[in-house]
Amino acid sequence: MKAYVFPGQGAQFTGMGKDLYESSALAKELFEKANEILGFRITDIMFEGTAEELKETKVTQPAVFLHSVILAKTLGEDFKPEMVAGHSLGEFSALVANGTLSFEDGLKLVSQRALAMQKACEITPSTMAAVLGLADNIVEDVCASIDGIVVAANYNCPGQLVISGETSAVEKACEAMKAAGAKRALILPVGGAFHSPMMEPAREELAAAIEATTFSTPICPVYQNVTASAVSDANEIKKNLIIQLTAPVKWTQSVQQMIADGATLFTEVGPGKVLAGLINKIDKEAVTANA
Repeated sequence: MKAYVFPGQGAQFTGMGKDLYESSALAKELFEKANEILGFRITDIMFEGTAEELKETKVTQPAVFLHSVILAKTLGEDFKPEMVAGHSLGEFSALVANGTLSFEDGLKLVSQRALAMQKACEITPSTMAAVLGLADNIVEDVCASIDGIVVAANYNCPGQLVISGETSAVEKACEAMKAAGAKRALILPVGGAFHSPMMEPAREELAAAIEATTFSTPICPVYQNVTASAVSDANEIKKNLIIQLTAPVKWTQSVQQMIADGATLFTEVGPGKVLAGLINKIDKEAVTANA
């Protein structure tokens, strides 16, 4: 079975999407439509901008989404997903790819999500950290033992978890992780504590936008971050997408479930090759490709 996976924030690079824009009339039309919807020329930043400009959350999230979704649309007849999944932001790309959301609605929601997250980040100093070389349950136990808000946020692959929360609590947790035997525990250069209770204000804001958006029945199931299971019901997809901002990304569990359900080829659609790398760490037998 063909599984298509879509990357999240962090996969961006200067020049992303430029070759698509120049080689496909459909891609050019969709990029120009995106400039119109967003009210600024995101293509200028994607194609010519600095890494610093691309790193702004309000730019990064729509940029990664556009690269993924437009690339999927240019695959034409070859694009026949039997299952899809996306890492965090990538879940929105996956939902456009499987027909749950329209291109326009997906982009509007991603833009609103980015702005809402940006605002939430400004309320309390918060951050994320990567923890390498510890079992999931040890990371969870250490987080639970720390005063303040710090939680497991991204289950990326066995032995690689990202924690998220208040800056002071994350710093304390990093020291405790090292004491518990972690190979590394390092603070990440991110704007705030994504996928943690710190994102509650953003979740509330995004919930209203999601509720007001039409979700259609998809052509194939999406393996959602929150459940790590196949979901095809539009209302359930909507509910899980709202919870996603404050809940962990169960990427390891999603990939394992996709394999259990018959995935034989994982194709990463979008910038970079991060997800293909993680999938190979989750299951050494997994066959991966890039669109």
